Amino acid sequence: MLNSNKLYIIGFMGSGKTTTGSKLAGLLRWHFTDLDRRIEELAGKTIPEIFSVHGEEWFREMETEVLRGLHSCTNTVISTGGGAPCFNNNMDFMLETGLTLYLKLTPGQLKSRLANTQEERPLIRNLSDEGLLSYIEEKLEFREKWYNRAELTVDGFNTDVRFIYSKVRPILTA
Repeated sequence: MLNSNKLYIIGFMGSGKTTTGSKLAGLLRWHFTDLDRRIEELAGKTIPEIFSVHGEEWFREMETEVLRGLHSCTNTVISTGGGAPCFNNNMDFMLETGLTLYLKLTPGQLKSRLANTQEERPLIRNLSDEGLLSYIEEKLEFREKWYNRAELTVDGFNTDVRFIYSKVRPILTA
């Protein structure tokens, strides 16, 4: 980490990155950016529309471009998409430009969170209950090699934002 004026929140979809990031930004008195919302604003489409019209590969390229465009942001908490660390050397970029925090959940915890939001998530939209759990287990196993590179890992299930704040604040203000 070359500087500590950015905090990247990473983790699987449904892990609470946006909620936690927003609350942490408030406690830190920093700006908050949700990478997916920024992509939607720039593309003029929702994430499901982007996947439907352009496909995942186009989305991943745009995701990388938008992430790199945040390089000059200071005092900012950035919530990334679940796959962002796993493509185009994005994890290396985040490790070089800020502090990374992984919100870790088990496949079962993720399934319970994602079951009611499948329609708005293009990668899991049409999966059965069994298919959803299988997808989470498979993707999580693949993605954890990137997630586990984060400088900090916390339990994302019962997220205590004040506890996380107590862990990140000394690092960010060092």
